[in-house]
Amino acid sequence: MREELDKLFTLNPSGLAYDSRRVEPGFVFFAIKGFVQDGHDYVADAIRRGAAGVVVERAVEVPAGVFVVRVADTRLALALAAARFYGFPGRRLRLVGVTGTNGKTTTAHLIGALYQARGEKVGLIGTLYTRVGDLIIPEERTTPESLELQYFLKRMLEEGATTVVMEVSSHALALKRVAGLEFDAAVFTNLTQDHLDFHRDMEEYFRAKAELFKELIRPGVKSRPKLSVLNIDDPYGVRLSALSASRVITYGVDGAADLRARDIALTGGGTRFVAEGPWGRVPVRLKLMGRFNVYNALAALAVGLGEGFPPEETARVLEGVPAVAGRFERVDVGQDFTVVVDYAHTPDGLENVLHAARALTKERVIVVFGCGGDRDPAKRPVMGELAGKLADFTVVTSDNPRSEEPSAIIAAVEEGLKRVTGRERYILEPDRREAIALALEQAQTGDVVVIAGKGHEDSQIIGDAKLPFDDRQVAAAILRKLLQARDKGAKTG
Repeated sequence: MREELDKLFTLNPSGLAYDSRRVEPGFVFFAIKGFVQDGHDYVADAIRRGAAGVVVERAVEVPAGVFVVRVADTRLALALAAARFYGFPGRRLRLVGVTGTNGKTTTAHLIGALYQARGEKVGLIGTLYTRVGDLIIPEERTTPESLELQYFLKRMLEEGATTVVMEVSSHALALKRVAGLEFDAAVFTNLTQDHLDFHRDMEEYFRAKAELFKELIRPGVKSRPKLSVLNIDDPYGVRLSALSASRVITYGVDGAADLRARDIALTGGGTRFVAEGPWGRVPVRLKLMGRFNVYNALAALAVGLGEGFPPEETARVLEGVPAVAGRFERVDVGQDFTVVVDYAHTPDGLENVLHAARALTKERVIVVFGCGGDRDPAKRPVMGELAGKLADFTVVTSDNPRSEEPSAIIAAVEEGLKRVTGRERYILEPDRREAIALALEQAQTGDVVVIAGKGHEDSQIIGDAKLPFDDRQVAAAILRKLLQARDKGAKTG
C-alpha cells in the first residue's frame, strides 16, 4: 500500500474525497464500495468536478491525464492517505480508545475528565459529538469516517489538545476508519448482542473489537508503553487479555480483577463503592446512578492508575462528573415520580437500566421502548422478554423504524413479552409521543418510568424522513401538562 500512496502523493493533491459531490479541482477521489452505493459508479462525476486522480479497486475508464491508482482495499487506502494528508496528527497526541457494546460514551467522558483535571486540553470523539477545543460538532457516527477523523485530530492539535479520548465502534474497526492510528491505551467495556445485522455472529463481532487491542502490540512510532484496560467480568474481556499490550489492568466486580469494586451502594442520588487493588483502597462517590456505572467508573479509574495518577485524586475527579446526556438522565418538572431517559438499545443495556430503575423504588417500574428498524432483528424478542420480566408495565413503541413497518418491529418485540407475561402488563403504541404519554399518565407516586432507546438523540427516522424528536423534551412537555391538569383539578375539586 505504501508504494501506491507514494505514487498518489506525487500529485500533491489539494484535497481528498470519497463523495464525488465534495470533489474540487486537484482532489483525489477514493471509490469506496458501500452497502447501498458503489463509489466506482461515481468516478466519472468526480473527474468532471476536477479530480486529478482516482483510487479504485477495479478497472474503470478515465480520460487521458487522470491519474489512477488501483489497490486491494480503497477504505484502507483512504485511511492511510488521510493520515498522511493531514500530517499524521495522531502521532503527536495521546490516543485513548474505548470500545464495547455499552458504556463507551460515559466511560470516555469519565476518562476525559481525568486528563482535563490535570490541566490538559482534551478532545472527545464519540456518539454525542466530536469536541474540537471549545467547538462541538454533532456526529452521525460513533466513530467518524477516516477522512473526517484525521481532520478532527489535526484541528485538536491546532487547538492545543494533548490527549484525545475516542469511542471506537466495531463498524469503525471493521471498515478501517481508525487504520493508521496508533493508540496509547485501549479500554474494553463489555460485549453483548448488538449489530448482528452487520456482523455475521458474535464471534465476528468480537474479532472486530479485538483489532483495537491487537494493534497495541504491533510496532509503531510511539515509544511509551501501551496500556490495555479490560472488564474481566465479561468472558470476552478474559479472551482479550491474551491479545493485549504488555501493560494490562483488569477491572470488575465479581471476578479476580486487578481493580475491584467492593461495598457497592446504589441510591437515587448516585452510587458509592470502594475501589480496591494494588494501589490500595479508595472510596468513590459518583453522581451517576446504576451498577453499570460502577463498571464505567472502574474503567476510568484503571486508566488513571495506569497513567500514574494518585488514586485519591482520580476518585475525586470522577465524583464531580455529571450525568452524560441521555444516559440515565432524569427528567424532572416537579412530578412525584421519577422519569429517566436512557440510550439503552440492546438487550444488555435495557437489562442494566431496568435493574438500576428497580433499585430506586419499592413501587412500580414502567418502561417505554422500541427497537430500531434495519438493525439486528434477533434482539427484538429478547428485549421484549427482558422488559416483561423486569418491568411492572411495558409500553412497546417505535424507535427509529427507518425503512421497516413499525408494526412488524413491535410484533417481534411482543413475541418476547408473550413468553413471560400477560396482555394486562403491556400495551402496543406505534406513535412514540403517545406511548410516552400513556406511560406518564399512569405513573403514580414513587414509580419510576424509563424511556429507553434513543437517549440523547434529537430526531426520529421514519422512512427517509428525519423528524425532530427528543425523548427528554417530549417527556417534559407531557409532564407539565399533566401537572397543570392535576393542579386545575385540585382547585376545582
